[in-house]
Amino acid sequence: MTPVAGLHWFKSSNSENGGACLEVAADLVVSQGVVPVRDSKCVAGPVLTVASSAFTGFVAGVKSGGVSA
Repeated sequence: MTPVAGLHWFKSSNSENGGACLEVAADLVVSQGVVPVRDSKCVAGPVLTVASSAFTGFVAGVKSGGVSA
């Protein structure tokens, strides 16, 4: 299990204030190779950990227009 206490969470600066946002923490990329992701509306809720390579691919897809919201 990946420890999530004490992580530094952030949202994209492009996030609108509509409440449908995700937060990510980059604290574990180097040490464990994962990016923790959580729902910004439920910060005490579950945390999904995504392999950093998969998260990098997702971000690249969004930036290129290959992944739409």
